[in-house]
Amino acid sequence: MKWKKKLQQPQYALNSEKVFLTATQPAKSVYSYLQTTRLGLTRAEVEDRQLTYGKNEVVHEQKKNPFIVFIKTFINPFIGVLTGLAVISLVIDVLMAEPGEQEWTGVVIIAVMVVCSAILRFWQEWKANEATDSLMKMVKNTCLVKRAGSGEEELDITELVPGDIVFLAAGDMIPADLRIIESKDLFISQASLTGESEPIEKFPEVKEKQYRKGSIVELDNICYMGSTVISGAAKGIVFETGNRTFLGTIAHNLTGHRATTAFDKGISKVSLLLIRFMLVMVPFVFFINGFTKGDWFEAFIFAISVAVGLTPEMLPMIVTANLSKGALSMSKKKTIVKNLNAIQNFGAMNILCTDKTGTLTCDKIVLEKYINADGSNDESKRILRHAYFNSYFQTGLKNLMDKAILSHVKELKLEHLKDAYTKVDEIPFDFIRRRMSVVIEDKQGKRQIITKGAVEEMLSICSHTEFNGEVQSLTDELKVKAQKISEEMNRKGMRVLAVAQKSYIEKVGNFSVSDEKEMVLIGFLAFLDPPKPSAAEAIKQLHEYGVEVKILSGDNDIVVKAIGRQVGIDTSYSLTGPDIENMDETILKERVKTTTCFSKLTPLQKTQIISILQEQKNTVGFLGDGINDAAALRQSDIGISVDSAVDIAKESADIILLEKDLMVLEDGVLEGRKTFGNINKYIKMTASSNFGNMFSVMFASAFLPFLPMMPIHLLIQNLLYDISQTTIPFDRMDPEFLRKPRKWDVSDLKRFMIYIGPISSIFDIVTYLVMWHVFGCNSPEHQSLFQSGWFIEGLLSQTLIVHMIRTRKIPFIQSRATWPVIGMTTLVMVIGIVIPFTSFGASIGLQALPLSYFPWLVGILLSYCVLTQLVKNWYIRKFSGWL
Repeated sequence: MKWKKKLQQPQYALNSEKVFLTATQPAKSVYSYLQTTRLGLTRAEVEDRQLTYGKNEVVHEQKKNPFIVFIKTFINPFIGVLTGLAVISLVIDVLMAEPGEQEWTGVVIIAVMVVCSAILRFWQEWKANEATDSLMKMVKNTCLVKRAGSGEEELDITELVPGDIVFLAAGDMIPADLRIIESKDLFISQASLTGESEPIEKFPEVKEKQYRKGSIVELDNICYMGSTVISGAAKGIVFETGNRTFLGTIAHNLTGHRATTAFDKGISKVSLLLIRFMLVMVPFVFFINGFTKGDWFEAFIFAISVAVGLTPEMLPMIVTANLSKGALSMSKKKTIVKNLNAIQNFGAMNILCTDKTGTLTCDKIVLEKYINADGSNDESKRILRHAYFNSYFQTGLKNLMDKAILSHVKELKLEHLKDAYTKVDEIPFDFIRRRMSVVIEDKQGKRQIITKGAVEEMLSICSHTEFNGEVQSLTDELKVKAQKISEEMNRKGMRVLAVAQKSYIEKVGNFSVSDEKEMVLIGFLAFLDPPKPSAAEAIKQLHEYGVEVKILSGDNDIVVKAIGRQVGIDTSYSLTGPDIENMDETILKERVKTTTCFSKLTPLQKTQIISILQEQKNTVGFLGDGINDAAALRQSDIGISVDSAVDIAKESADIILLEKDLMVLEDGVLEGRKTFGNINKYIKMTASSNFGNMFSVMFASAFLPFLPMMPIHLLIQNLLYDISQTTIPFDRMDPEFLRKPRKWDVSDLKRFMIYIGPISSIFDIVTYLVMWHVFGCNSPEHQSLFQSGWFIEGLLSQTLIVHMIRTRKIPFIQSRATWPVIGMTTLVMVIGIVIPFTSFGASIGLQALPLSYFPWLVGILLSYCVLTQLVKNWYIRKFSGWL
């Protein structure tokens, strides 16, 4: 066994083989195997190992520098293009211009877009990174350590090294991964690691000496960092510290960059597509104008303005505004959105994977029913009364089922029953017998033993049973009936205990296990960690909105299936962690597609399943609340946790539900789809409009003896058009759009641009012909009137496209935009019409248009709307989609 490794190259992958080898070492050789002694390590050995392994600390995320976060907000393809264009515009229009002829408009317009978008993004990102360093809080503690030369001393757990001997007592947090070498009634809670709510007992030896397979968390003599000592005492040897521990390997997967989500990938693809179009078409415009007009400098300035017009500079701002609005809406439903992109991922999610304990269930065991031994209802509450005495009078560890019994009796206000009895003795619980007994006596001196425990063990000490109101011998036939009653409740997800009693005991004291015999089986107790009241309805709603739900749990198969059935999940297709461990990767990928119920999973298996689903082009959400869920939360496209979750789970999540009502998941899905729809509206409006404008500009550049529009006209038109779209985040979506998950589809956007974009070019060209032939704008002397006519028509057609594209229905008639959208687009259209008639318009080279122009304008715009609607209907029929 080689302990030493280079500190510079830490190995953070959990070494399962090493854990199994450590667990199976016999007591006589475990000290030498772990390179320590019964007296502990010497100071020299400790110092040497501290140099080798470093501090016993779990890796955690550092707080990000605000300056770095702000700089990163500018790392966006469109902001990069706009920044470049702003610099070029600054050089050409300001620095190289003659004194008094500097033109700041273009620079200011572009700079405003860049800065506003960056500040918005920074503000939201910074708020999202406000999470505290909860992992460090979790492990900041001390422990009792035995070292050679100094004996037992209390040390900070960060000073522990492999080979240290540690003493544990009730209430301690396990300070590192330990091999237990001595124990007395040691009960450990691993709930946050495994999802198992029941404390488990640990022993110095594993049950099977050659134990090599299965889950490492089930090993009887291994305790993991982060779990808690519920009761008892123990001595153990440290065999892993810091990032090499079970907790450390989980935490290591959470630091640094999280997995690229579906939203990130989609936005990147869309951005690159639009930039590719721009990089192809802008040089084309530049060369056409250079060759046809002969003024290459003016052609260059015009091409720069066209590039600005083609760049959807509002995209970062529109995306951020949409996501922020979604986050605000969710906050009103008591939901914290830590990562803005998660809102859109909510809408794209088509598979939700969820843990069971604390998410689907209440994480609180309740006494569901108490029945007689023959299966009939305990109307007299006799079974409950005996169970209450057993739980109340015991002095040992009261487990969750004892607490459930006591709580139930308190609710029924039957606590006074205990006053008629006094305790004589008890026979404590142990995991070999799996039962415990109390001996009580009433005021008449009647003494009885009451025992409760696991059904199999209880049947082995009973000689009689109460069937149909009579005490009968417990025959094999009646034992089978009793087992069937228990198994039926097990299948419903309930944990079952049997209750037995023996009356008129003559013995006075010193009761022992040997007295647990010839008892009378009187009934059963059934316990349940019940589903949350909202779970079934929430899952039903998610199914209706096209979201498949899968359970990924560390709990046992029977319980997981039972909860799944209760909340409406088909449990016909199930897999367990051990199944997955022995399964070929190709087969596993196929099984994961159809399996809805996964049980006894390790944290890494949860992450593996999510990764496989993502590889299969799914957008995957994960709902969890324990340490064992943290890596899965990080891997998923959208990590969802609850306010009662452990800190590490909340740190890893994108969204935190402050209330236990799962119906908010439906709200999140709808909010995400609205957000996606509104972002997609902007992208399709801008992309198709810009693509159409390119044809218009190229046609005009090729055939007109002057520029169809001055650079300043293009910039102002573009600014007004962008302003008209700032209210899109406040628009509504048609109900039909919200019915199924939505993803980015670059091929659909490309197709949309090609089919819808050129429609506006047709009417732009009609406008050219009207201005040329009807109004005589056929020479450079009349270019101002021509440019004014196209300025208005171009702006109004671009603004109208907002209403045409926002719905697959007939705009204004079958589907109307919200008032903010209608108000803003109307205002921009009015401003656009008025500008040529003002002194500002005259200063930028526009002029008032004759009134006879406007009937032509109305006819062109109406024709444009009608043709767009006809093409829209054809497009929807052909491609079965719109937005």
